[in-house]
Amino acid sequence: MTTTTPGVSGTSRQTSPQQPTAPGQDPAPDSEAAPPDMSGLTRRLAALDRLVELGEGRVDQELMDDAAALLGRAGDRLRLSGDHTIVALAGGTGSGKSSLFNAVCGLELSPTGLRRPMTSSAHACVWGLDGAGPLLDWLEIEKRHRYARASALDQTDGAEGAGSLQGLILLDLPDHDSVRSEQVAEVDRYVGVADLLIWVLDPQKYADFAVHRRYLEPLAGHDGISLIVLNQVDRLAPEEIDECVKDLRRLLEAEGLRAPRILTTSAKSGAGIEDFRDVIADTVAARRARTRRLIADMDRLIQRFEGAFGSVEPPTAVDDKRAAALVEALVDAAGISAVAEAMESAYALRALDYVGWPLARLVARLRSDPLRRMRLGELRDELRAAFTTPVNAQQAHVDNALQDVTEDVVRDLPPSWRRSVREAGRSHAEALPETLGAALRAVVPSFNQVPGWWWAVRIWQYLLLVVAAISVVWLGAIAAFAGLKLAHAPTRLLGEAGVAPYAALVLVCVLGLGLLTALAARNTIALTSVKHSERMEQQMREGVASAARELVIAPVEQELAVYARFRDQAGHAIRDVAP
Repeated sequence: MTTTTPGVSGTSRQTSPQQPTAPGQDPAPDSEAAPPDMSGLTRRLAALDRLVELGEGRVDQELMDDAAALLGRAGDRLRLSGDHTIVALAGGTGSGKSSLFNAVCGLELSPTGLRRPMTSSAHACVWGLDGAGPLLDWLEIEKRHRYARASALDQTDGAEGAGSLQGLILLDLPDHDSVRSEQVAEVDRYVGVADLLIWVLDPQKYADFAVHRRYLEPLAGHDGISLIVLNQVDRLAPEEIDECVKDLRRLLEAEGLRAPRILTTSAKSGAGIEDFRDVIADTVAARRARTRRLIADMDRLIQRFEGAFGSVEPPTAVDDKRAAALVEALVDAAGISAVAEAMESAYALRALDYVGWPLARLVARLRSDPLRRMRLGELRDELRAAFTTPVNAQQAHVDNALQDVTEDVVRDLPPSWRRSVREAGRSHAEALPETLGAALRAVVPSFNQVPGWWWAVRIWQYLLLVVAAISVVWLGAIAAFAGLKLAHAPTRLLGEAGVAPYAALVLVCVLGLGLLTALAARNTIALTSVKHSERMEQQMREGVASAARELVIAPVEQELAVYARFRDQAGHAIRDVAP
């Protein structure tokens, strides 16, 4: 007895247990045929997932969105029943697809009409309820348009024998040429998810531009999951049928379908209906349409990645010449040479304050040299600005430096990757001034250190100054005793006038030794200040080079590494799907 049940719910289990294979019977299709397809699908899914991961934000966003949508759709379809095959009947107004739908179902389930669209929403007829509910929910088939089909006439050799439609979900789609945009959008959605697409054409409109340009051309490469049905052949003479089929095949091959499958049917006379039903039954029995559809979608999408990478092997690093040029440009932008020169002057003035002859320093202070005070003030301001604020680097120089460092490496890259590599080089442009300032501030501890020889000379000069003071006191005491004509002096060193030349000689020698020490220290300072500024400049350059490596070169090289992996993955994936 035949039964139909509208409103199939989504509460049944996903799969049914596999039946034992009888002696002499071919193994179940999904036990041997499915694994090779599933293996290829898994490989392509993994390849596409890696391409999406590597290309996100770098490759054309439309391509990335399509890839992400396909991955999501494939994941959803693979989680749902693999025992069911989604077969969609698509066609234009009056093509007779609803009549074919009813003919396969054996019941008038979908309304038919010749002049105006009758199918406003997709109808589904299900053979085998187990696991079908969640799949129908995913397809968003309205429950009032769901029908369950079960009949002894639908089976020949057991529940899943040859000719059985067990596991079929047959969809009757709205007309693709409907004037209602929501119906056209619904057709587009089902065309994108059906495991097997059956395009129902009629002799009057089989060359219709809309169906060929909008659907058949984009589905080139989906030959294995596409079937073309020329319906209503009862209106043609036998020789006209052959001419129409020949012309239709020519059109399809010109649009990229390498081996289009074409059937001729007549829902009115019943011609070709059994063959049509057998093709559907064979597809359902093989249970490979799901994976073949997804593989075809993967292959087509992966081939779109071919334009996303170049044929030339990309560089893997920024060459030393470009890296050195970047450092020099940042050094110039930061004004490190001027800072080093200021440090040299500050070092010399500071050193003279330590090792200069104390008497000379006292005279200089009494003389109050305004130029020296102004110079010290300028140096203090310059160094304070250099060490406490971000470097006032000229942004134009920084921008040019960042552009120049990537100019050679992006020459052979596709436009999207050129942009991503350049953006990687500029990704820390705002942090560069602060980082350059930190490189200068790192020099402060060594700049503020007082060399040991400065202290040694200072102590030595103060000892000489003490000796000179003692000599002056000595001469004063001798003069005092001689002037007062004191008869008894405490010691001969004070009472005898002949000792005075020796005291004067000691004073002159001490003063001369102090001046010689000051002159020697000044000459030493002249040499060491240059070396000190060179050392400071080298330290600052090393800091700039480190910042350039961390904030510019490393991101560029990381992006180049991502591109190299993307190029390698895309090349393997495209070769894997090449015919």
